[in-house]
This record gives sequence, C-alpha cells and structure tokens, in this order.
Amino acid sequence: MPAGHSTGRSHRSTRDNPRAKRRAERRRRLRRTLLGSAALVAVAVGVAAYTAGSQDEGALADGGRQTAGSDQKGGESSEAGDPSAQGGRQSASPAQQTTPPASPSPSPPAPSPSATTAPARPGVFTASASSGKPQGKGPARRWRVEVEEGSGVDPDAAAKAIEAILADPRGWTRDPAYGFQLAGPGQPVDFTVKIATPTTTDRLCEVVTPELIGETNCRAGHTVVVNLKRWQEGSPQFSGPVEEYRALIVNHEVGHELGREHETCPGPGKPAPAMMQQIKGLLGCKANAWPYNASGTYLSGPRVP
Repeated sequence: MPAGHSTGRSHRSTRDNPRAKRRAERRRRLRRTLLGSAALVAVAVGVAAYTAGSQDEGALADGGRQTAGSDQKGGESSEAGDPSAQGGRQSASPAQQTTPPASPSPSPPAPSPSATTAPARPGVFTASASSGKPQGKGPARRWRVEVEEGSGVDPDAAAKAIEAILADPRGWTRDPAYGFQLAGPGQPVDFTVKIATPTTTDRLCEVVTPELIGETNCRAGHTVVVNLKRWQEGSPQFSGPVEEYRALIVNHEVGHELGREHETCPGPGKPAPAMMQQIKGLLGCKANAWPYNASGTYLSGPRVP
C-alpha cells in the first residue's frame, strides 16, 4: 500500500465503531461533570468567603462594644459614662439615669448663729443692761457681762444666768470671804465676763497650744473669757447638761479672779475640783461644776505645780 494513505477500515473504526462512540461520549460527560464540579466549588468558595467576611464584621462590631464595656467597668475611659459615646448601645446605669426635677420647695429658714459662725462684727461686744443686788457675805466684787455681737447670745439673759451661778450655795459665796454684784450700765466693775466666739477667745487668751485652739476658756487680766462654743455645747469630758457646764466655766474662771490656782483629781471616783482643768480629762474623777458640795465641804484636790 502506498505510503501516506489510510485504509477505509481504519477510518470506519474511528467514526462508526459503536464502542468507540460510547468511549467518546463517556469522555464528554466526564468533562462536563468535571467542569460543573469546578464551577460548584468556585461558587462554594465565594459564598464561604462572603459569609466569613460578614461574620468578621459582626465580631469587630461586637468587639468594639465589649471594649467600651470594659472601660466603663474599669473607669479608665473618659467616655465610659457618656451614652452618646457608646452609640446608645447600652442603657444608662441607675446613677446615669436622669430623674424629673422635683417641684421647688420653700427655702429652709436660716440657721441660728452658732459657735462656728463668724460674727457680723468680730471683736465688738455689747454689754448687759441689767443690774443686781449684792450676793454673799464678803465685800461685793462688781462685774458685768459683755457678749460679742453676732454670737446669738442675749447679754441680759447671760448676765442673769451667771448671777444665779455666783449666788448658788455650792458656789464661791459659800465662803463668807466672798461676795459679788452685777453692775448696771455705766457703773465701775472689778471684772468683766466676756462671751466670745472661739476665734476671738483665742486672741484674747493668747492660745498657742494646738489642742486648745478654739476649745478653751481663760482669764486674761480682770476679764473672764467664756468660749461661745463651750457656752453652747458644753464639753465632751463633762457628762452633765450644758447649763451645768456653764457653771463650771464661771466657777473655774472666777476662781482664778479670786486668786485660786489649778487643782487636780484627788482620787478615782471622787468629784473633780472646780479648779481642775476638766476639759483636759478627768483622770478617774467624776465631772463636777461646783467648788462646794451641798453640805458646804470644799471639793479640793492636789494643787498643780
């Protein structure tokens, strides 16, 4: 057979052979299957990528909210308590919730002056206008009350209260050597009782001891200086009523005017002498405001050197 020519038998086997046709058809179906599978895989991959991206965005948004919540708990973010900074995602805490304004109520009355209230005219005193009869058997020492303006203490009421203290049978008039008389306006006096605010008291008494600043009373020259705070509040060391503590102030400082010196506790459970500095502590004694007891016995203690 000449070279380069094919036989008709060979050509027929490629085109008309049934077996060959079936093989070719299977190959075509396989290619279509493979192409379809590849397309499905590509679609699935795209869907997965899209879904993953959406979830990442949601996680990022959630992460932002959690960070804001952490700052709020830790108190480290200046925006933690600001609802607008949180995008309104969290409701305000009870402390942040606003309440409707209450209806206006009448203003409370102005408080009465106290020992810590600065007087309108510091260092200016008003004298009592009252006068009294001589008290006691001894020569009468004449005295007057002056009250710092703005303290809220009535000078005449204070004068009558002090007069009653000096006339008490447990007071200094129990000793026949002593006598007192409340002097009227313009009359000469032997000593003055000044009721002053703590600041003025410290100035008049030249108080420098830290624990006594604003707290103590004194006698300066012939002036008995009564601390307004002690006059109004008493003393934490004194268990009796404030009126009784006022008696202790007067008896102690007038005792100095009479020449009496400081005394201390005579023993546990015994009455503290009126000349004891009871505001500094009782040292086992019982609080007492009077120089004498009801029987006329002087309640003394060891003299303080």
